Amino acid sequence: MTEACTSEIIEQHGLSPEEYDRIVQFLGREPNLVELGLFSVMWSEHCSYKSSRFFLKNLPTRGKRVLQGPGENAGIIDIGEGLAVVFKIESHNHPSFIEPYQGAATGVGGILRDIFTMGARPIANLNSLHFGAVDHPRTPYLLERVVAGIGDYGNCIGVPTVGGEVHFDPCYNGNILVNAFCLGLVEHDKIFRAKAQGIGNPVIYVGSKTGRDGIHGATMASDAFEVGSKERRPQVQVGDPFTEKLLLEACLELMQEGKIVAIQDMGAAGLTSSSSEMASRGGVGIELDLSQVPRRETGMTPYEVLLSESQERMLLVAEKGREKEVSQVLQKWGLDVAVVGKVIERPVLRVCEGEEVVGEVPVVALTDEAPAYQRQRKAPAPRGKDIPISEIPTPKDLGRSLTQLIGSPVLASKHWVFEQYDHTVQTNTVVGPGADAAVLRLKGTKKGIALTVDSNRSYSYLDPYLGAMHIVAEGVRNLGCVGAEPIGITNCLNFGNPQRPEVMWEFEQSVLGMGEACRALGIPVVSGNVSFYNETSGKGIDPTPVIATVGLIEDLQAVPSSSFQKEGDRVAIFGRATQGFGGSEYLRLLHRQKVGKIPPMDLEEQKQLLQFCREVVRSGFAHSVHDVSKGGIAVALAECCFSNGIGVQIDRVETDLRPDLWLFGESPDIVIVSYKAGEERSLLSLAKNSKINVLASGTLGGDRYSMESWIDLPLSQLVEVWGKGFEEIF
Repeated sequence: MTEACTSEIIEQHGLSPEEYDRIVQFLGREPNLVELGLFSVMWSEHCSYKSSRFFLKNLPTRGKRVLQGPGENAGIIDIGEGLAVVFKIESHNHPSFIEPYQGAATGVGGILRDIFTMGARPIANLNSLHFGAVDHPRTPYLLERVVAGIGDYGNCIGVPTVGGEVHFDPCYNGNILVNAFCLGLVEHDKIFRAKAQGIGNPVIYVGSKTGRDGIHGATMASDAFEVGSKERRPQVQVGDPFTEKLLLEACLELMQEGKIVAIQDMGAAGLTSSSSEMASRGGVGIELDLSQVPRRETGMTPYEVLLSESQERMLLVAEKGREKEVSQVLQKWGLDVAVVGKVIERPVLRVCEGEEVVGEVPVVALTDEAPAYQRQRKAPAPRGKDIPISEIPTPKDLGRSLTQLIGSPVLASKHWVFEQYDHTVQTNTVVGPGADAAVLRLKGTKKGIALTVDSNRSYSYLDPYLGAMHIVAEGVRNLGCVGAEPIGITNCLNFGNPQRPEVMWEFEQSVLGMGEACRALGIPVVSGNVSFYNETSGKGIDPTPVIATVGLIEDLQAVPSSSFQKEGDRVAIFGRATQGFGGSEYLRLLHRQKVGKIPPMDLEEQKQLLQFCREVVRSGFAHSVHDVSKGGIAVALAECCFSNGIGVQIDRVETDLRPDLWLFGESPDIVIVSYKAGEERSLLSLAKNSKINVLASGTLGGDRYSMESWIDLPLSQLVEVWGKGFEEIF
């Protein structure tokens, strides 16, 4: 531990010479290796947000329902009747690329702990997955193992995975994205925060024993990959969902009975982050005795114990004198438990091994005073150059174009994925995977919670500012289709190397666009995660902000499906058709072009569309509501047919656009509504009040998919292509 901190060792710890000089100034001396390790993980991008903190201030984080915004383990939103929802999304990208099963599984485990750390019982998971090209040799393996890791962990612990998204693009060949979301339910007076208090109070370790897995995991997640990344495998954690289940129940019991003062998950940076962050929030210090930490490996050094990211571990602060009763609860659940420290007045993290002090660092130096950079930004060469419609050839067979789109891996059915997830456990799921938004009942109330997770890599690549606005708007539309009021957002911002000015420009533009959309739509951002350094051998991913949106349904009696329900119903398409192909799946998949101006965004129109959707749902005469997104109107209409095998005949289209533009352009302002015949006047009245236009109408029934004179196909043909397209590729 007294090894000299040479320039090589400093570089291995991911610290710049300037950052090392700053450490020396804080300490008034050279750090030892233990202390250098503390700074390495706490000043990593993953823990300190040193390249993003300045820009994240542009996001709106307050609102009348917000009980807890960014800065804690998760955000909290009031939903009335003394209840609140707790939610967050996190990345586990680097670990999942190196060891996909354990990386994805521990990503789920980590986000679950972020939720129950706040006193909430987790009730739903979502995920957003981005893989490389479908013909890349490693894509099938990564897909299979990531999905297995997510499914096994969530299924074993008994939390339903109710939705998500899966995308493929060559830009993720060297860096896949695995983003995990969790939502929990808590009573207002049972909310807990990670704030150490009470000088002399014991600090208690609980959960799995500490091993060498995950050491410097936070540092790894804050660095780009190079060839040979498999050598980082020891930095990937290993999960145990059965221990996590015991930990969840034990911690919730302690919190319900008021036996503890504070609690923090040992996630990224392990014992180091949990102790220093709790101390920082409480304005106190913590003294740790590492000799008391339960270990599963012999010969571990203080450095290894502090930086281990072994899973299923929590750090608690209890009232002095209550150690025995806290330990009895934890031991009842079969968990390792030990008093490993105490709260001290001096605001330092003091690390001991028995009687020997092996490190001491001011808490504020590890947390609030971590470096913050306003890195250089530079716009890349324009990517959204408009393409004249005349330069895009009109397909001779529009039905064939639809078939190709519907069978592509991005748009084909994801049954193979979500059938591996238990989405019915806990019996709260009203609407599960595959719909616009998942819907959960809140037992004992009339209320429901709607959830969706969205991204759009093409839009974000072509115009990161406008692209982020589109993602926010898509989440809002998805919630509107089930009649939900959007109440909060959490985001996972996945980008390349922040030391590249073009990447920081993309990041800044995305945050600014997201902020504008959230303010206009009145939705606070209450939690989130930034994942930089998604880069391998100098090639980074396209900017990929992922946004999970949560909505409140006051009365679950009127939640329509996204699929057609009854033959003989009428169907109408409402909104405004796009004027271009920019960023569309049609342009990308069928014409191999990743260019063009993406559709403009009118946030007032989005508010009107949301109002219209919610009014339609509340009216009770809508049997289905579905929004148009990737693939355009033609694909969305086909999706409405598939679940119940109900055909459609669109016989009236009001447009002067080219047929393929009307069918496959991806306007952000369109919804498809099916309704009982005879209710047309009422529906049109709602549309008029919301200033929404009718684009087309038709009838449900039969066994064909018919769109004007443009497309006429057996529905069974589309169902077969859509149902098998994903599995056949892999």
